[in-house]
Formats: sequence, structure tokens, C-alpha cells
Amino acid sequence: MTPRVSSLRDRLEKTQVWVYLLAIAIGLGLGLGVPGSQPFAEALIWPGLALLMYSTFSQVSLTEIPQAIRDGRFLAAALVGNFLLIPWAVWGLVHWAPDSPAARLGLLMTLVAPCTDWFITFAQLGRGDSLRATALAPLNMLIQLPLVPLYISLFANNSAGLVLDADALIPAAAVILVPLTMVACTEALISWGSRAEGSKRPQGHRGRRPVALGRLAALWHGKLGVLPVPLLAVVILCVMTSHAGEVVASLDLLPKVGRVCVAYLMVALVLAKVLARALHVTKEPARTLAFTFGTRNSFVVLPLALALPAGWGLAAVVVIMQSIIELLGMIVFLWFVPRVLFPDDAVPDDVVEAR
Repeated sequence: MTPRVSSLRDRLEKTQVWVYLLAIAIGLGLGLGVPGSQPFAEALIWPGLALLMYSTFSQVSLTEIPQAIRDGRFLAAALVGNFLLIPWAVWGLVHWAPDSPAARLGLLMTLVAPCTDWFITFAQLGRGDSLRATALAPLNMLIQLPLVPLYISLFANNSAGLVLDADALIPAAAVILVPLTMVACTEALISWGSRAEGSKRPQGHRGRRPVALGRLAALWHGKLGVLPVPLLAVVILCVMTSHAGEVVASLDLLPKVGRVCVAYLMVALVLAKVLARALHVTKEPARTLAFTFGTRNSFVVLPLALALPAGWGLAAVVVIMQSIIELLGMIVFLWFVPRVLFPDDAVPDDVVEAR
């Protein structure tokens, strides 16, 4: 990633909360004031999501998985927390949500899925271990793909009238799996070019081709880092435009949904503290635990929410609302986690970090 691209990405990430709030306001304004904009916005959602998935997945290197596996204590704490303890905690919190099946389902969908992208940035800014965060991200992504539908099936109350049409879920699966495959192909092309460039054999016409393709893929891959924030803003704008009526009709539910999201952030902090102490995780990886528990993967579950039948559109709105509350919560996390939850003097010097 060039310095110019990196600088632009940093600026976008620092202002992303305001970008998303502006997208919500514009989307609601269009949806309520320009009724003809709703079909157009709805048609843009799936292409926008596909591009968002590709740019987001491109920020997570699948080759980093072995690095996370080497730290057994951190890995055990992260996986047990994200995929065993948190889903049951979410199931309990959802009972505190408003008595709206769509709102409860939206909360359930987004809170059981750990983040695979921006938690790396927050872990770094919060004085955590960015290398372990980067290594954990692809594991979080690969494990949640089969488990999130399982959690939804296990915890959701389908007796409330939700009937999932398998055909309707095909676009949701495609918008996740196709970009993931494209990212894997991009990484393979970059690796192929690097091997060809590092080869000591004479470079002929056939040798120059993989080098050129690898460099082109690496250049493209590096520029993708600036796209997640603006693409998510476009998706949010389109979702709000197409579901503006449902948002307005459910305004009384949103504060009650918000309190569940805030309560979840508090549960994430407590869980990080308990697991870090139980497994003797040192302070920087422990801070990373707090950020992986606190951040959820609204990007991946949003396609699933949008694939729900008619009448369940509030679930997608709740997914977006949770992500906004989460971003605001991360501002608090950046101060609280390194200064109060895991301060520099909290871990004894004789605790040896697992390698």
C-alpha cells in the first residue's frame, strides 16, 4: 500500500462514524422524500455488497492463519470467547430486546459474528497486538461462515412466522463466497509473481508474464484498502433509502435495541478480562481480546438480513444500527482498554507470553 493510499485510508477510518451517520440521514431523506428512489436503491444493494465484501476480505491475509495458531493461550481465549461464550451471552441479551421478532433477529445475527476487518485497526490504536489481530482475522472469518447460520437456526424463534426460502439465500451466499474466492485468487496471483521475480533462472518472455501480473495484482490489492468505508456508506445509504418507511414506523424500538448493543459492549469487556486472567494472556494480546469481542461483523451478516422475506426489513436496519453504536463504543474502548482494563502495570513481569 502506497503512503498516499495509506494516508487516505487513515483519514477515512478516523471519520467513518460521521460518514455513516451522513449516509443514514441522506438515505432516510431520499426514502421519505423521493419515493421513486427506493427501487433504484434496492437494486444497488447487492452489487454494492459484493464490492464491499471483496474490498473488506482483501484486507485480511489468509496466509496469516499459522501465526495465530502458534500462540495457544491467545487463540484459545479468542475462539472460546467468540464462538462459544459470546453466542450464549447474546442469546440472553436478546431476551432484553423489544418484543419485535425482526429486531431480535437482527441483533442475534450481528452480535454472534466476530469482526474480521476494522477490529485490527482498533486493536492497534488501543495498544493491542496488531500482529495477532491480523492473524486472528482470517480464522474468525472462516469459522463464522458455517457457524453463524447454525447459531441463527439454534437461537432464532422461527415460530414467530419467519420462513427462510433457500432460493432467497443464494444471493447472500454468493455475495460472500464469490468475493472470498476472488481474494484467494488475487493472493495466489501475487504469490506467483513474487516467486517468479525471486527466481534465479533467466527471465524470458514466459518468466516476465507472471512477474508483471503479480505486480499488477499487488498494486490493485493495495489500492483496495481505501474502499471499505465509502462502499459501506453507499450500502447504508441504499438500505436506509429502501427501508425508510420501516425505520420511521419502528422509531420507538430503536432506543431499546440500542441499549442491548451497549450492554453487549460491557459484556465483551468483562469476558475479555475474565478469559485473559484465566488463561494468563499478557497485556497486549489481552487488549486484542477486548477488541475482537467488542467488534462484530455487520458486513457478513448484512446480506443474510437483506435476504429475509418481506416484513423482516427491520432486521437489516438493526444490523446497521448496531455497527454505528459499535463504532461509537470503540471510541470509549480506545481509552478504557489500555488505561483501565489492561493497563501497563497490570501483568507481572514473570508471566511469559506463549509463543
